[in-house]
Amino acid sequence: MPTLRFRQKVVHKLNNSGIIARPKTVIHPIKMKTTLIAAAEVDRLETWQRYTSNMCHGCHSTCCTLPVEVKIKDLIRIGVVDEFEKDEPPKNVAKRLQKEGIIERFNQKSGIFTLTRMSNDDCMYLDRKSRLCTIYDKRPDTCRNHPKVGPRPGYCAYKPKVVGR
Repeated sequence: MPTLRFRQKVVHKLNNSGIIARPKTVIHPIKMKTTLIAAAEVDRLETWQRYTSNMCHGCHSTCCTLPVEVKIKDLIRIGVVDEFEKDEPPKNVAKRLQKEGIIERFNQKSGIFTLTRMSNDDCMYLDRKSRLCTIYDKRPDTCRNHPKVGPRPGYCAYKPKVVGR
């Protein structure tokens, strides 16, 4: 797109050459205040925005579509594992939780469980309508520490809420 200065020069030359028989026109740029709100793509970390504390209330809870990795203490806090089960082999606990549909994976080497997600990648504890966590007070450390800890620390996969939906 031509710059303002270029357009002014072209108009000036055309007016002076006699090609355009009209009074000089001055082209003024229209100043508009625009705010571009880009939606991040969860799988493309370079699209994530630097986190600020006011982002959460206007967000579509995009962080709740990331895999939620939890430890046994998180599962106890959530209430899906009893205190006495923490001494059992984690593999046995994982088998039970997979049968119940609470976890989708267990990494035996690290001792990390991954919570089940819905078909749209939402966390199983995310309310579909309000997009708020149904276990907020008992949420896992992964969620408590986001975005300080995660795929891109200090950044958030922010997507603005769609009004009217």
